[in-house]
Amino acid sequence: MKIRQIETIPVSVPIRSEVAITSSLGSHTHSPFLLVKVHTEEGLVGLGEVSSTARWSGEDHATAQRVIREYLAPALIGREALDIEAAVRKMGRALARNPFTKAGVELALWDLLGKAANLPLYRLLGGAVREVVPLKFSISGASPAKAAELARWALERGFKTMKVKVAVGPEDVARVRAIRKAIGDDIRLGVDANGGWSPREAVQTLRQMLPYRIYFAEQPVAPLDINWMADVRRQVELPVMADESLYSLQDAMALARSSAADMFSLYIGKSGLTAARKIAAVAESAGLICTIGSNMELGVAQAAMIHLAIATPAIDAETIPCDILSHLFYDTNLLTEPLPVSGAEARAPQKPGLGVELDEASIRRYRVDI
Repeated sequence: MKIRQIETIPVSVPIRSEVAITSSLGSHTHSPFLLVKVHTEEGLVGLGEVSSTARWSGEDHATAQRVIREYLAPALIGREALDIEAAVRKMGRALARNPFTKAGVELALWDLLGKAANLPLYRLLGGAVREVVPLKFSISGASPAKAAELARWALERGFKTMKVKVAVGPEDVARVRAIRKAIGDDIRLGVDANGGWSPREAVQTLRQMLPYRIYFAEQPVAPLDINWMADVRRQVELPVMADESLYSLQDAMALARSSAADMFSLYIGKSGLTAARKIAAVAESAGLICTIGSNMELGVAQAAMIHLAIATPAIDAETIPCDILSHLFYDTNLLTEPLPVSGAEARAPQKPGLGVELDEASIRRYRVDI
């Protein structure tokens, strides 16, 4: 099955203002993403998605479109679509870095493989290790009162686990306190600094938050030196999650060897599905656990996240539920049918490949010129 064409569709989809995320990296109010269609000579089409929020990924849909057109498509067109490992290596040789763009193209190849095999993606990844993926809600780094309101809103929708953005200002501790008061003692609550603290600030602030029963701290310090995160982990009796520090298999090895994290946040968008599976294997061999993080993916990538969580034993979604949230953050995920996500639980699509189709009317509405 040979690749004939790689089509790209730039879109910009707004996030619902009432739940839009503010973090130490700024505000995420809309998603300028790039949809990918890999066409084969046999007529099958695979769908991918590039999560291109520039302040977080360093890539936007304009650069992603250019990279695909000038580097990745020439490396792949005419080659076997179902040899995904070979395609990943060819993209790596064609262009350094740009992991989000490469991941979007790779995802379309996995969708093609599932369609060619007439199997849903999670079956190709080894089959289900769970039937349901528990989800956690992500609360913006808003004022304490607004954050507490969002927490109550999530509680009404069945969420038993939440995390809140911190390292966004002097109200961090007050925000955590207000949320804990709003949700009671039985709801699990983590904090996500997105690398916004210095090591000293992280230790001091997390110690102040401990009375409010937080149960993990995600990326407390910047991903400049993983020894900083190891220092925080040693000084605060709290599980630490690596996110911005984790892109590659080599990052995973370094984090494990440095005892810098207790858990990894996996992103299909920043490592690709192939590497995400390998990173999960590193975590499992090192006695660590994984969850799935989010860059507010749209429907194509969110479907892939569900398949990955369904099929990967190292993803301990029962301990650290996953960030699969587009059903709450967008009015549309650009699909013809909603994903099997309800409240705080997700199930895998059962159609071949990713199991989704793009809604062309929504595509026309949110398509942008670049």
